[in-house]
Amino acid sequence: MFTYLPLSDGDDLKCIDELRPFKCLILVTEKVTGPWQRLVSEWLVASGCLYMMAWGVNCSSWDDIVDIANLENFDFGDIPDDKSVVTTWHSDEPLEDVIRFAKFSAHHPTVDLEELVVLDIGKSGRQEILQKLFDNA
Repeated sequence: MFTYLPLSDGDDLKCIDELRPFKCLILVTEKVTGPWQRLVSEWLVASGCLYMMAWGVNCSSWDDIVDIANLENFDFGDIPDDKSVVTTWHSDEPLEDVIRFAKFSAHHPTVDLEELVVLDIGKSGRQEILQKLFDNA
C-alpha cells in the first residue's frame, strides 16, 4: 500500500495512526528548520513508523534525528524489538532506485510492514509520478 503526504517546513502534522505499523520514505527537496524536523521525527515514531528512509537535501540528518526520537521515546533505555525503528539515508542514489528499495528491500526484522508512507517535503503535486514509480518498481 502507498500513502502520499505532501509537506512543507512548518506544516501541521495530521493523525496517521490508522496506517501503523508502516515504513516511511521521506523525500526532501528543500531545507527545513531543525525544530520542525525534530517534530516530524517524533511524530513519525509516535505514529508507528518502524522503517524510515530519507532521500534528498541533507537526508543523513533525518537518519540521525529519527534515531534520536526513537531513543527518546524509550528514555534512552532498551527498545523492544517490535518498536525499534530502522533508519537509512540514500544521498547518492536515483529516486527510482530508492523507491524500489522501499518497495522490495526495506524490511523490519520483527514486524511485517505493508504500508509505505511517502512524505514529500518541499514539492507537492508529485503523487501521480511517485505512484507510477512505485507501481512500476
